[in-house]
Amino acid sequence: MIGIGLEGSANKLGVGLILHPPKGGPAQILSNIRHTFVSPPGEGFLPKDTARHHRSWVVELVKAALREAGVTIDDVDCICYTKGPGMGAPLQSVALSARMLSLLWRKPLVAVNHCVGHIEMGREITGAENPVVLYVSGGNTQVIAYASQRYRIFGETLDIAVGNCLDRFARTLNISNDPAPGYNIEQMAKAGRYLLDLPYAVKGMDCSFSGILASIDALAGRLEQDPTGCENIVPGEVITREDLCFSLQETVFAMLVEITERAMAHVGSSQVLIVGGVGCNERLQTMMGQMAKDRGGSVFATDERFCIDNGIMIAHAGLLSYKTGLSTSLEDSTCTQRFRTDEVFVKWRK
Repeated sequence: MIGIGLEGSANKLGVGLILHPPKGGPAQILSNIRHTFVSPPGEGFLPKDTARHHRSWVVELVKAALREAGVTIDDVDCICYTKGPGMGAPLQSVALSARMLSLLWRKPLVAVNHCVGHIEMGREITGAENPVVLYVSGGNTQVIAYASQRYRIFGETLDIAVGNCLDRFARTLNISNDPAPGYNIEQMAKAGRYLLDLPYAVKGMDCSFSGILASIDALAGRLEQDPTGCENIVPGEVITREDLCFSLQETVFAMLVEITERAMAHVGSSQVLIVGGVGCNERLQTMMGQMAKDRGGSVFATDERFCIDNGIMIAHAGLLSYKTGLSTSLEDSTCTQRFRTDEVFVKWRK
């Protein structure tokens, strides 16, 4: 059974095809094509511009995905698309494209929760059995565990997502958005030497990032006005932009490790699966790995092909749903900016 997936909840448009063998076994990735809308340095991506990008590129990406997969329209069993959560206008562009393909090809539609797509793709690629999931991206920050056919949210951000925190600080520093602002923050952090004291906001199983962002933005403002303006923070030393990136990363990642460890203890799990775009960050993987090792556990993560938003994860989760008999009628093929992970009935798991 072959599914095609369309993902476009933010600035990345992804189209992918995946094969689920009829007799079981690992899924086979046939193609995984992606194109990113990159905004100028110091700017974020506006919904209208991102939606225009998706509409401009979707046909070309679908053709390229079919070509790379070596399959025809007749081979495709269903069309899977991201229903939400995400940015309204880009989601609408993808839903419209999926409906168009469904009508043209006469194939059933399957609406997919973006977060569940990340989780199921991570489980498939890494082989993690029943892990605590840390889902970290530009729009979401959640600690999740599976129970009774639902992905239950044990903890989450109370304001902005960790990826949004990093992206917005990248705009403050006016650094490039290519290939991604969070990636460029990570590279700058590697040259940081001093860990500055920033707000550490963990509240039970939840965390908050807006206060940290305000604090680090203020330090960046002082640094911009006077390169020696932060000298008194570390006596006798000049604080750099790299130190700010390093301090921000260390603080927010320590918060994430703490709430993940608490969830592991609560559910009795020894496995952590990191998914979402921020999950590509090697420092986060290292910190989480050290915590898991101390508990006698292990960490599972994927590379940028699967961590960053992609069409394959939507195709995979959609096929899992489709094989249980679920599909989406044309009338119900809507999208929504708010679609919580625990709203999805996970019929394909016991």
